[in-house]
Amino acid sequence: MKTVTTATGIDCRHFINGQYRDSENNKTFINTNPANEEVLGSVAEGGKEEIDLAVAAAKRALNGRWKTMPLTERSKILRKIGDLILERKDELARLESLDTGKPIWLSSTIDIPRAAYNFHFFADYMTTMGTEAYQHDDVAINYAVRKPVGVVGLINPWNLPMLLLTWKLAPCLAAGNTAVMKPAEWTPMTATVLAEICKEAGVPDGVVNVVHGFGPDSAGAALTEHPDVDAITFTGETSTGTAIMKAAANSLKKLSYELGGKNPNIIFADSDLDEVLETTIKSSFINQGEVCLCGSRIYVERAAYDEFVEKFVAKTKELVVGDPFDENTKIGAMIGKEHYERVLGYLELAREEGGTIRTGGGRPEGFEKGYYIEPTIITDLDRNARCVREEIFGPVVTVIPFDLEDEVIAQVNDSHYGLSASIWTNDLRRAHRVANEVEAGIIWVNTWFLRDLRTPFGGMKQSGIGREGGMHSFEFYSELKNICIKL
Repeated sequence: MKTVTTATGIDCRHFINGQYRDSENNKTFINTNPANEEVLGSVAEGGKEEIDLAVAAAKRALNGRWKTMPLTERSKILRKIGDLILERKDELARLESLDTGKPIWLSSTIDIPRAAYNFHFFADYMTTMGTEAYQHDDVAINYAVRKPVGVVGLINPWNLPMLLLTWKLAPCLAAGNTAVMKPAEWTPMTATVLAEICKEAGVPDGVVNVVHGFGPDSAGAALTEHPDVDAITFTGETSTGTAIMKAAANSLKKLSYELGGKNPNIIFADSDLDEVLETTIKSSFINQGEVCLCGSRIYVERAAYDEFVEKFVAKTKELVVGDPFDENTKIGAMIGKEHYERVLGYLELAREEGGTIRTGGGRPEGFEKGYYIEPTIITDLDRNARCVREEIFGPVVTVIPFDLEDEVIAQVNDSHYGLSASIWTNDLRRAHRVANEVEAGIIWVNTWFLRDLRTPFGGMKQSGIGREGGMHSFEFYSELKNICIKL
């Protein structure tokens, strides 16, 4: 049975062993559009029973046709998945914007095309990989082979649902694994359609499974605790990652985490301010600031601070907040009521901490429904203020002046997080020097979010465990076996 897209959305059912199905107890929950608070459809609420069924199907599929399928055929299937995503781009983009509240132009130009590219990239990459071999004089030769890690649990966030799910699923399948996916409960629609696309592309039944539900005492917990799940990959909040690690400890599952961030932008006075501003508007407010890589701590050398703040505020005031399906909208709705209220709470906290709201600071006028927050710039906060140190995950940034290079490096590194950073300077030596000292897994110099999918992606400290991208993805999704042959 196929999904049926209506004017409002789709009803989301589990996808287990190649078939859509309801929960064993027929339990459901409601999926709501954050832009207008209207119901998009119902979602099957899974738990231990559905996870058991999905894991059993995935385990059987490991030893079926998927195991013996030639590499070139598996590569063709991955490429076909990417092609089908592009064929259904308009439908998927619409569902993504309905689910998340993000502008349709963003879903259409970034989320869905990048989801397709994730499959196209790994379809090519998997056919070019090698391993290693060592000759031990004339005594022996050692060579390494890669084998699938097994059944992998994919737990996905709500901010970039399709993009980040495919970023995990593509290398997972490329390495020969089977998957049980648990989408975020707030954004179930594109994952539901993706399962159908995988089957149409030729993925055997049981290789790709989707179970909807919640985290604690629900599908998420059942997946992380399941003894037949060999690895868990998770993108989301740091505290949830801690809970998953505890749950996975008993069975010693492999873990890959991309967690929270409080990412710094370091702007030196010698940089091209117009270029800095153009990119900083994006790195601060794209996707309503609900991006783990957003630069939410902005440090500006004092000689350029006043000019930067004045121009940054002016450009921010030009951003249109509104209906995700209006072509003029730049800032859509927050993901849901709970998160919306959390971000508003941080804006009140900023005022209590002595911050100055230069623009924004609350709900825009003229909106009776929907979870909208104005893009907000805060200055005059102490470096130790909670709004400077804690991840807000909304359209909110702080701007702080600095005088010395060593001073700003110390402030940037004084954080539990270490995901990404942007450095703006035209001094080549300074660029290398600061990039080397900043404690983050991804450093951009005079740019932001410029990605080569071959490069390592991931964070330090409480921002993650492991790396993804190119060979680094295969390090997680495969087991490396050494074979020694005595000559």
